[in-house]
Amino acid sequence: MAKSAVFIDLDRTLLCRASGQALNKALTDEGVLPPGRSLPGDRMLYAVNDRLGENLFSMGLVRAAARVAKGWSRPRVQAAGKRAVADLTELVAPFAPQYLEDFRADGHLLVLATTTPVDMITPFAEAMGFDAVIATVYETKDERYTGRLYDGFVWGTGKLKAVRAWCRDEGIDLDDCHACSDSVFDVPLLASVGWPHAVNPDPSLTVIATARRWPIEHWDRPPGVPGVIGLEPYHLLRPFVRPSSFPYARFDITGIDNIPPKGGVLLAANHRSYFDVAALALVAARVGRPVRFLGKKEIFDAPVVGTIARALGGISVDRGSGSDQPLREAEAALRAGEIVVVLPQGTIPRGAAFFDPVLKGRTGTARLAASTGAVVVPIGLWGTEKVWPRSARTPDFTLVLRPPRVTVRVGRPLSLSLSDAVADTSTIMAAITDLLPEESHVAHRPTAEELARTKPPS
Repeated sequence: MAKSAVFIDLDRTLLCRASGQALNKALTDEGVLPPGRSLPGDRMLYAVNDRLGENLFSMGLVRAAARVAKGWSRPRVQAAGKRAVADLTELVAPFAPQYLEDFRADGHLLVLATTTPVDMITPFAEAMGFDAVIATVYETKDERYTGRLYDGFVWGTGKLKAVRAWCRDEGIDLDDCHACSDSVFDVPLLASVGWPHAVNPDPSLTVIATARRWPIEHWDRPPGVPGVIGLEPYHLLRPFVRPSSFPYARFDITGIDNIPPKGGVLLAANHRSYFDVAALALVAARVGRPVRFLGKKEIFDAPVVGTIARALGGISVDRGSGSDQPLREAEAALRAGEIVVVLPQGTIPRGAAFFDPVLKGRTGTARLAASTGAVVVPIGLWGTEKVWPRSARTPDFTLVLRPPRVTVRVGRPLSLSLSDAVADTSTIMAAITDLLPEESHVAHRPTAEELARTKPPS
């Protein structure tokens, strides 16, 4: 079988941000750079690169770095590269590993193609499982850098030249290859492969990719979630999601600190009302990082609301289709270290089932935890049905004069077997039940009016 490769850029493509600060820190820690040595305004330069991508000025400084490195010991720089691996790994875009897995599964070689000096970045590339590295090489003599580049600067047309030389050596046709980059300066390479990918593209590359109909991807968030200078709709809406936004309810929320600050998390809540979404949105706003959610297809089909739901990274569930696509999307988000909200009951119980003290759940949450290793955190909701019963088409806005109390209790992460989905589901539902008020644990014989409020409007 003929070989093919994927050429992947480093800064703002494989990584969420530029690698410069992490590499400089490693050089300082290794004693290659003296403590406190940096260029004037380097923090502002890094910030601009992180948000808007490369520019001629910053890349001019990168090219000049070879002269700065004159006399440095190559072995010590290589040691600094090994030291930098942990910090660089922390910067890897959340969804990037899954893209790499997919490329690998399709039979492509993975090649890191970057301007970064090869001695600094090779240890990281090896740790990430790349098959090869194409990077800038500093000339050496007696294991010390001479201040000159060996065979040119791997940037712009220089990167394309280096990639072509590598392909000739490996017997690979560029037409069979993919290339992934954020930078307009990589257009020569992107235009030369069979499958270009504009990943987190800078403004100029966005225009070119759109005009040429190249795929535009964002490896730092789920497909379909837009972003502006690194900010998602979640970040833009978060300041407006507060209890005062819902004056017809009084919220009592505790336990937010039980939600881990990083890593994949499943927030599993009971389902009593359409207003559960508002209560869980307040939890999401306080967590401080984007939260995805599984929701009925009808939500995503609705005008305006559906567009917002998709923009926030919502995952549509069509219960009648039998498709496992929603679970795959949720798995992808959890493996990327994100938070996903799930309602194990699947739907709001109707009739007498609404008043049953024993909560019954589907096994999907347990199966997601088992397949991804995500932590499950239970949430108990109570009182949302007083604001928006299932029998109503909208919340009762008149309650602003006498807002009912809505309680949200976030429990501690659960210990699950991860081998028995049925048993783990029982554990999850029992934990949610324990977070509900005492009145929820007592069998209640509902009146005809109460039963009517649990059913959809006719």
